[in-house]
Amino acid sequence: MKIAVPLETQPGENRVALIPESCAKLIKAGLEVVVQSGAGVASAHDDESYRSAGATVESDARKLFSEADIVVKATKPGQNDAAGGNEADLLKEGAVLVTFLDPLIDFDLVRKLAERKITAVSMELVPRITRAQSMDALSSMANIAGYKAVLIAADTLPRMCPMMMTAAGTIAPARFFVIGAGVAGLQAIATAKRLGAIVSGYDVRPAVKEQVESLGAKFVEMDLDTKAAEDKGGYAKEMGEDFIRKQREMMARVVAENDAVITTAAIPGKKSPVLITADMVRGMKPGSVIIDLAAERGGNCELTKCDETVVENGVTIIGPSNLPSTIAVHASQMYARNIQTLLNHFVKDGAWKVDMSDEITSGCVVTHGGEVTHARVRDLMGLPALNPPAKEPEPAAASGAAEGGNG
Repeated sequence: MKIAVPLETQPGENRVALIPESCAKLIKAGLEVVVQSGAGVASAHDDESYRSAGATVESDARKLFSEADIVVKATKPGQNDAAGGNEADLLKEGAVLVTFLDPLIDFDLVRKLAERKITAVSMELVPRITRAQSMDALSSMANIAGYKAVLIAADTLPRMCPMMMTAAGTIAPARFFVIGAGVAGLQAIATAKRLGAIVSGYDVRPAVKEQVESLGAKFVEMDLDTKAAEDKGGYAKEMGEDFIRKQREMMARVVAENDAVITTAAIPGKKSPVLITADMVRGMKPGSVIIDLAAERGGNCELTKCDETVVENGVTIIGPSNLPSTIAVHASQMYARNIQTLLNHFVKDGAWKVDMSDEITSGCVVTHGGEVTHARVRDLMGLPALNPPAKEPEPAAASGAAEGGNG
């Protein structure tokens, strides 16, 4: 089977779906890999490094798409001027597409892929179960987002993070508050602690208290009914407006006490819950910083603007949408490993096998054989359930993630 790795065309996207090391391993497993010329340059992998790994380098983007059995990408299909059209239309009928698809929202794309009989695998829907951990790209990218968010906050703050004993007096450490103790949140907590800050964390799921405290942070507890805060897959569930209102009231004091607030609360397929109101921002000290990792879905802060910096009453609010792309070398390395492992799951004896009784397969295959096959996506699109229905993935033993950060 021929795997194609195109150059990403989304503005600001520096990742590549496969790095030379992963290409070499897939080629050793009997697959053919074709990489578009320049695809890896932004992540420090030139064409020669792919050739050395055994891959073919192709300069014709249209040919790359039209001849591939499997296309692997970091972003969903979009307009590709070099290839002369939309990437979803350039795929040959019956091909396989593996990427972040945004299938819980972008139903037009899902319909198009189904109509063209594309087998579409959505990386953000890989179930968070033990057997699929090495395929979990959402967690890989969230790790990077949580790390980079703290670096941006530290760089923006007009103060240092660690406590310092100097001849000019003692410098008090900065205070960081992380909202959402999923993968991105836990990494943010760990990174802020490494920088010497005093860190506290909050999550609607009290079960993560131990994880927060194990990183040396204080877990902020609020008197709220959180029994229904988590779904079977380890993701946070949407809570009612009354719950959100009470949560905001209790959180206002904590937010005001901190110099930097990092928010990571996202609900898959839903608008991000607003946890920090404009009034709460105005209650913060001038010079404080908010990094909103949920900006792409509207933001956890009422004043967040995606991919913009807003200053309100001396408080800086930053809403990045794709932090992993800013650390393209390691983001590509991690993502390529996720893709490589997932391909090994699907490709058996040199052929792509789709076994919908397998919980990994049913969890991430969105379209196949001209049908929308994913149960949740079908429900959101208003389509009747398939008979027999796809198997629901079992919950992870310890997902440690209510959100995925920026994918």
